[in-house]
Amino acid sequence: MAATEYTEEKYDGVTVLVGAERGAYPYANSLLVQGTSETLLIDPSLSLVGAAPPADAVLISHAHEDHVAGLGGYDVPVHVHDADLAPLRDRFHLWDRPGTTGYADGTVFDLGGRTVTVVHLPGHTPGHSGYLIEPDGFLYVADIDLTSFGPYYGDPGSSLPDFEASMRRCREIGARWYGTGHQKGVIEGAAAFSARLDAFAAVVEKRDAALLALLDEPRTVEEIAAHRLVYRPHVDGPHVEPVERRTAAQHLDRLIGAGLVTEVEEGRFRAA
Repeated sequence: MAATEYTEEKYDGVTVLVGAERGAYPYANSLLVQGTSETLLIDPSLSLVGAAPPADAVLISHAHEDHVAGLGGYDVPVHVHDADLAPLRDRFHLWDRPGTTGYADGTVFDLGGRTVTVVHLPGHTPGHSGYLIEPDGFLYVADIDLTSFGPYYGDPGSSLPDFEASMRRCREIGARWYGTGHQKGVIEGAAAFSARLDAFAAVVEKRDAALLALLDEPRTVEEIAAHRLVYRPHVDGPHVEPVERRTAAQHLDRLIGAGLVTEVEEGRFRAA
């Protein structure tokens, strides 16, 4: 794939490097955060390949390819949450790269006159993290991306309960700007962000409702996956079935716990 450059948007000391197609997958948005002593690059996307701006260190919000595709342009320390450190090294062959280390929730990177504080937001991946950048009041929420697609928790390490808790945590953090990893870009003001977050979170409830309607007769996880809770019928690829199965299983657990679904026989479920 040819190198694709980004466009810049400035928010005080934070520069959003907006990826191609407004950061739609396989692209993403990156951040450049400058202090008086250091500069951090957050989530080197595909659009930075061949056009990587200089930085003293790289932060990775989570170990997915669209957030690390431009990492080859940097020979600097790389930091990711402890829970995503092994996946990052395994998937992207970083075991032999020196300076790749983990961080924890609340870790502060002091850049001189500007700080970047880790906000652990698991669910999308176990180590998925955002960053609160001060004094600018900029909260980067990565793949809590507010798109109409809704929350994605279809990987083996994903967790719907964790994702919902992370959305609640984002809502509790007052910021001036909220930056996303994909198309929605930057939202100004807590009220506007909360409204978009409500719509984003409502997709989970829509999936619950679709599943309950489907379970008017007993179904297996395989049958539920075939009807699709996540992807539209025209979407095809090897990723579709495992994502649908993982999503269906998590919604079944949620609805069984709420007393709305029962397992009528081994492996077959029906609305209670």
